[in-house]
Amino acid sequence: MQVILPDRSSHTLPPDPVQITELLRMYGCNPTTVIVIRNGTVVPEDVMAEGDDLIRIVAVSHGG
Repeated sequence: MQVILPDRSSHTLPPDPVQITELLRMYGCNPTTVIVIRNGTVVPEDVMAEGDDLIRIVAVSHGG
């Protein structure tokens, strides 16, 4: 599984299933400030990633 972080660094993980929430925790990403894209589709935090998935974590810009 390939994980691309908001800083565009790339990390390869074993293909074992892992919940998106755990990935965010592993890389210190606050779930309220990012969106997660798995294989080109935006997914919620409770989805499992595994195998050859490409996970892209994208920072969301917000303000008032």
